[in-house]
Amino acid sequence: MTWRAPAVERTVQLRDLGVLSERGTLEGWLTWHRETLLVKCAGLDGEQLARTAVEPSALTLLGLVRHMAEIERWWFRRSFAGEDVGEIFTGPSDGDEGFEGVRGDRAEHDVAAFRAEIRTCDARVAGRSLDETFPSVAGATFSLRWVYVLMIQEYARHNGHADLLRERTDGATGD
Repeated sequence: MTWRAPAVERTVQLRDLGVLSERGTLEGWLTWHRETLLVKCAGLDGEQLARTAVEPSALTLLGLVRHMAEIERWWFRRSFAGEDVGEIFTGPSDGDEGFEGVRGDRAEHDVAAFRAEIRTCDARVAGRSLDETFPSVAGATFSLRWVYVLMIQEYARHNGHADLLRERTDGATGD
């Protein structure tokens, strides 16, 4: 039987995000966007997830999943938590952050790696203050709050790409 990306049961509803604490709002929006990317993949098989659908771009839904796993790891684990961990899908100097090397036969593994990275990232920041800061590789100082906002905008932008890719793949629209 061919593997298909599983359906996603949302854990966050947009209507519930308007009255939360600052931390709850940031975590809620990030979770909603993470789930949205998975919703865009749900029901597709590995070959569909790895298909370029908006020519001439080489962007794929699976490439977005892989990219966001890399970005999660970079900001939450490597930058904020200071962990000495390498890339998930790429080498240290290729700079593609998961977009290249996408293979449909690895889709189940790649989606599982994305989900695992989210769980690990959440564990690394649990209980940490939004005001806690860290130095960036460029010498600037950022807070955990800033990382949450950055990640929300990163997902929002890429979920727009995922909308187009999904519609071109099988006509599905909406979140």
